[in-house]
Amino acid sequence: MSATFPANSYIGPQAKIRAEMKNRPPAARRASPWADLLFSVLAHGAAWLTLALLAGIIVSLLIGAAPAIKEYGLSFLWTSEWDPVQNRYGGLVMIYGTLMTSFIALLIAVPVSFGIALFLTELSPLWLKRPLGTAIELLAAVPSIVYGMWGLLVFSPILSQYVQQPLQSVFKGVPFLGQLFSGAPVGIGLLSAGIILAIMIIPFIASVMRDVFEVTPPMLKESAYALGSTTWEVVSKVVLPYTKTGVVGGIMLGLGRALAETMAVTFVIGNFNQLNSLSLFEAANSITSALANEFGEAAPGLHQASLIYLGLVLFFITLVVLAISKLLLEQLKKREGSVA
Repeated sequence: MSATFPANSYIGPQAKIRAEMKNRPPAARRASPWADLLFSVLAHGAAWLTLALLAGIIVSLLIGAAPAIKEYGLSFLWTSEWDPVQNRYGGLVMIYGTLMTSFIALLIAVPVSFGIALFLTELSPLWLKRPLGTAIELLAAVPSIVYGMWGLLVFSPILSQYVQQPLQSVFKGVPFLGQLFSGAPVGIGLLSAGIILAIMIIPFIASVMRDVFEVTPPMLKESAYALGSTTWEVVSKVVLPYTKTGVVGGIMLGLGRALAETMAVTFVIGNFNQLNSLSLFEAANSITSALANEFGEAAPGLHQASLIYLGLVLFFITLVVLAISKLLLEQLKKREGSVA
């Protein structure tokens, strides 16, 4: 049964639709009366399940690390001694190794990823764009243990001979840089682990940057080019302001990948639990590497609790990184309204 309207009256399309819906029988209006309720229950259940899993992880880490927290407290964070024989533990070496390798990885990966995304979206010819983009994405599928083995067997000797030894000879005697590049040039250590991490996270950051750069409306870029802007001016003044949220998200994705990487870092960082100097060539350790190497053989008690404490610290570091990224995005949104 269709709705009827006066011949001389004008009825808009939305009003016609509402009138026809009212005249339909109830069964035709909603074939599944419980569909909306079921969808709402499933959606809410998924959200609450995620929060429950997060709370469960935090509680289990706190319970497992309770003996170490009771024994060392916050001094665990700035104590560098790690001696299972004497049953004395401090997480400074692992925390420093995790943060430093991630910083080196971001320092290398972000500019390279930006250049890759810029080339693929603005400069690459059509015949090269698709195969190059596919090749970069395939790098993300390589297992981390393959990166670690390649880094130890192939990359480390090259780094030692062609990078570490020349740097030591150039900066020998320089007050700060001399100490930064001191140590045995054997190709393993913080610098090697940071470079391997950079190679691993470049595909993630570059893929995200490329996708968000392609979201920029072509009309905006064409208008800028029509006004005489160069490619760099279009990218810096049009593309980046339009896609800054996605760019920051891609960088944070890469940072999270670098913080959580285990096997590749274990192969090339040296797994040394002492902090003798601030040299990038010194063998060190990271939180994930320490957990992978020692947790299987750790005796119940302070050793096992200290390792779980390191896991709790890594969880807290990740949480802080996410919070900082959220604050950064909020500041970027506030500046959008203040620009005249």
